[in-house]
Amino acid sequence: MDSLQGKLLVSSPALHDPNFRKTVILIAHHDEDGALGFVLSRPLEISAADAVPSLAALPGADAPVFVGGPVQPEAYMVLAEFGDITHAASPVFGRVGFMPADTDPEELGITRLRLFAGYAGWSAGQLEGELEEPAWIVVPAEPDDPFADDPDELWRAVLQRKGGAFELMIDMPFDPGVN
Repeated sequence: MDSLQGKLLVSSPALHDPNFRKTVILIAHHDEDGALGFVLSRPLEISAADAVPSLAALPGADAPVFVGGPVQPEAYMVLAEFGDITHAASPVFGRVGFMPADTDPEELGITRLRLFAGYAGWSAGQLEGELEEPAWIVVPAEPDDPFADDPDELWRAVLQRKGGAFELMIDMPFDPGVN
């Protein structure tokens, strides 16, 4: 099994689960026990600094909290870009990793962050099964993806970046049968 950690899952028009329609998910952890990821394209109306005041002095704390997924929506998790990835509690890809909970955030060299409420999770073998269906398109993540300035356009932008036939999906209706 190849790990999908650090990859994006882009929902295809064949995915009908309302939690994941037109979403982009960053896989933050993936091994034989399952996978954990964050929806990068569902901002809320509250800023990260308002939700977690201890983040207020960090770059990106004025950005909204994001719905990371349907699992444990009351739990907050911080993905950050670090000047030095060794400061991360757990690296995801490049200089992006989880912010450690037990450290003064201002001492971590964070260059930007994204706060997530909840996450998307898959049990052992579940994600692999979904990948056999036409539900997800796997795309390598780029450093700006988790911190996209326009998360509403991220789905379209990643499909355009993938190119070819994937660009045709951008304008498909939710139900291709009504086309």
